[in-house]
Amino acid sequence: MNDKQRVAHFAAQRIKNGMTVGLGTGSTANYFIEALATRVVTEGLQVKAVSSSVVSSLKAQQYGLPLLGIEHISVLDVYVDGADEVSPDLSLLKGRGADLVREKLLAKAGTEFWVLIDQSKRVQHIGQNFPIPLEVIPFAWQMVQREVSQLGGQGRLRPSGNGDGLAVTSHGSLVLDVIFPPELDTRTLNDKLNSISGIVEHGIFFGLTTTLFTGHDGRIIEQNP
Repeated sequence: MNDKQRVAHFAAQRIKNGMTVGLGTGSTANYFIEALATRVVTEGLQVKAVSSSVVSSLKAQQYGLPLLGIEHISVLDVYVDGADEVSPDLSLLKGRGADLVREKLLAKAGTEFWVLIDQSKRVQHIGQNFPIPLEVIPFAWQMVQREVSQLGGQGRLRPSGNGDGLAVTSHGSLVLDVIFPPELDTRTLNDKLNSISGIVEHGIFFGLTTTLFTGHDGRIIEQNP
């Protein structure tokens, strides 16, 4: 069992009977979905799940987890997901899979937001290893690009997976991947991006993490803000 699997199994053991659980998207989230479904089958654990993407929805259905539509919930007991980067203040970079809106909605709806990572996801500042994704209204992308350039950001539209067009999110937005100067602190950048018209959502998850679980060398390290 690798560190990702270990931390996912650890989090699944923390889920209590009767909880409504938000399911993240990505490799670590998939391990969590599998581990949670195993508890449902073997222990008779009663949970309801809400998925953050078509991918996690299909994974949950594959394992027989009962699903609620996101439109039918206003609050979750807990949202469980991975992250692309985590800084020392537990800010996150997410959205390389381009499901930013649903993921942030569920992160904010969760009474708790558990983030599951291995040690490789720790960084000194958000944007250290990856561009920050901005989900943008298609007709506004050039105006957004101009505004982020005034913040020192350099961005380009994300190509589609097969390279013959542009990546499009599940509800029709484009994704602008932007590299910002490292001296821009996360809080300031988060606030600036929140204020730009034409950005549907962005990949900085600031002040949302309630517990970080890190798998490292066979151990689980638990950290709170």
